[in-house]
Amino acid sequence: MTITIYHNPQCGTSRNTLAIIRQSGEEPEVIEYLKNPPSREKLIELIAAMAMTPRQLLRESGTPYAELNLGDPKWSDGEILDFMLAHPILINRPIVVTPLGTMLARPSEAVLDILPNPDIGPFTKEDGEVVIGADGKRIL
Repeated sequence: MTITIYHNPQCGTSRNTLAIIRQSGEEPEVIEYLKNPPSREKLIELIAAMAMTPRQLLRESGTPYAELNLGDPKWSDGEILDFMLAHPILINRPIVVTPLGTMLARPSEAVLDILPNPDIGPFTKEDGEVVIGADGKRIL
């Protein structure tokens, strides 16, 4: 089974999502999208699979979002894509693709909804937040 994660190893949410996938028994294809950004066609495909718009996938924090004035509604979807391709840090992460769907896994535990084996046992995020308790139940 193939699972792909568009990953930024500097991002805690991305690291936690990768850990959840691995704890489910899968070793995903890890694409460090800042080093190997998706093509325009692939980015369009991912956005469509998530039923999002390019603007909804824009990341603001830690990016040139403000400097590029990307909050201005004048930018078309095509122009937003152009910015994302020129500055991959603008692509929010992590994006996960599994046979059950494609999603922006924020928060990281959202990925459980598209994992073939979501029964991963206890899981605690890097910051100490318990996602799944010792009893195997998700903490809401």
